[in-house]
Amino acid sequence: MENSNVQKAVIEKVLYTGKTHTTGGREGTSKSDDGKLDILLSSPGTNGIGTNPEQLFAAGWSACFIGALGLAAKGFGLALPKETFVDAEVDLGTTQGAYFLQARLYVSLPGIEKHLAQDLINLAHQTCPYSKATSGNINLTTIIL
Repeated sequence: MENSNVQKAVIEKVLYTGKTHTTGGREGTSKSDDGKLDILLSSPGTNGIGTNPEQLFAAGWSACFIGALGLAAKGFGLALPKETFVDAEVDLGTTQGAYFLQARLYVSLPGIEKHLAQDLINLAHQTCPYSKATSGNINLTTIIL
């Protein structure tokens, strides 16, 4: 397989680069270069004691999405409620023998009317790098709680 560097957008200023060293695949370990991340990995559904890439992706996406919601709210002259949360579910599955991901984001914006919450969510998907990276690539459902 050829290494392709096809990009839709070129980053003009790098704000941060996350660096990890992973060995052993889904049954291995992953460590960040700054030592803040040092985890055991286990395949989903096994008795292993580590986390898995789907959980890590869900955690990263939900954290980033809350940040994007905050930016969207600021654009409306609002602050996000302190009780705001996003529950992310990332499924690993197969179709015709090939592996795929799909996801659901459950968004709680207490005290914000549903139509405004939907506007904030729509804007957040346009800002969040995880949402942009997955847009058109995986099935995603966003649910307002």
